[in-house]
Amino acid sequence: MNNPSQSNPEDQHSPSADFSIREFQELIKDRYFASDNARGTAGTFLYLTEEFGELATALANNNRPNRPPNEAERMNLEEEFADVLAWLATLANINNVDLTSTLIKYTDPNRVQGVKE
Repeated sequence: MNNPSQSNPEDQHSPSADFSIREFQELIKDRYFASDNARGTAGTFLYLTEEFGELATALANNNRPNRPPNEAERMNLEEEFADVLAWLATLANINNVDLTSTLIKYTDPNRVQGVKE
C-alpha cells in the first residue's frame, strides 16, 4: 500500500479534515482493496504490526524526558497514527468487517463493561 495517510487529488474521495470512519474505510477500500485482498489477512496483519512498531518508535521519540519533540518527530508521530488506522481499515475490508458497526461496543453505554488499568 502506498502511504495511505496522504491524499491524492485525483482520487474520487477527497475527504475534509472531518470525515466519518465509514468514509475513511471506503476510501481505503476504493484505493487498495484489490492488492490488499490478494495479499490476504496474514500478510496484511504483518504490515499492521510493522506500523504498530513504527508508531511505538514515534511515541518514544515524542515522549522523552526533558526533551520536547522537534517538528519532524511530531509530523512522523501523526503519520504513524494515520498509517495504523489505514492498515486497520484494510484488514477490516478484506475480512468484510464494517468498523462503524463494530464501534457500538464503545458507543452504547449498556455494552461497555469494565476498564483496563
